[in-house]
Order: sequence, then C-alpha cells, then structure tokens
Amino acid sequence: MEIRKATRADIGELQAIEGAADSLYVERFGATDWHEPATGRERAAAPGFVLVAGPAEEGEAPYGFAHVLEWDGNSHLDQVSVLPQWQRQGIGTALIQAAARETAGHGFHEMTLMTYLDVPWNAPFYARLGFTPIEPRSYFEEAAVKLEYGLGLHRYGTRTLMVAGVTPEGVTRE
Repeated sequence: MEIRKATRADIGELQAIEGAADSLYVERFGATDWHEPATGRERAAAPGFVLVAGPAEEGEAPYGFAHVLEWDGNSHLDQVSVLPQWQRQGIGTALIQAAARETAGHGFHEMTLMTYLDVPWNAPFYARLGFTPIEPRSYFEEAAVKLEYGLGLHRYGTRTLMVAGVTPEGVTRE
C-alpha cells in the first residue's frame, strides 16, 4: 500500500469510496435520508489537499482517502473514508497520520475534525490517535459545525469537534 496525493484518475473514485464507507452509518442508524457524498471534483476544487491510499501499482484504484480543508488559517480533516473490505487494517490511521504530516508541512500546528461521539469507529478511534474534543474557537470551526448540522448528521448521534497537534512525524499525543 502507498499513500500519495490524489491524481486526476483517483478523483473520480472518491465519491464511490465515501458512499461505500457511509453504508456502515446508514446500516447502524437505519438512515433512509443519508446525504449524498461530495464528488471527487468538489473535493479537489476545495482549498486544501486529498491523499489516497491504494496499491503501489500505477493505474490501480485507491481504496481510501483523506480530504483536508485549509482555509483562513485552519486545517480541518473533512473526510476520511476507506472501502469497507479494507477497513480495520490500519489504512485509516495511516491516512490520518499522512494528512497530519502534510498539514504540518503546510505550516499548520493543529488539525480539527468533526465526528460522532458515540460511534466506536469515530471519536474513540480519533481519541486513541491523540484528538481531543473542543468547543469551536473560530469562525471556521463554527461554520464546520453548522455545515454538518445542515446535513442533518446530528439526527443520528452527538457530533463533536476534535483537535490534535500535528508535526512532521504525524499527530501529536499530549
């Protein structure tokens, strides 16, 4: 497996990866109105970067991605998705650590994310990596909370904003 910046070919795969990963939420919550994932084109056009995890062979489709938004002095892990058949193999962790290293390389010292507080593969997972819950501290963080509220994600459980320090080695654990 390798983690690299998304190529034009990879961008077309992102929505399907996220949709497949989201099926676990749909099943867990019995959701009948889950939001449509962003397209790869939308993610690529946003300020920040997209990393993919996949086979080292050129031309092979990725099986996971991390999308980090960078805006107004903030770095926010907007999405991490791994195809269900590739989950629980360390790929999500590897993507988050790579995103943290890339974020630090862009001059940031921390990265935020939004997640479900009581879903085992969400907040508890991120806490093990070094993320801690916080209240919004900036306009950007408040906007991230409002955006997720607008998507209706709060109807399925408690959403929380989390933050972790980042360095060239990855997420810091304080």
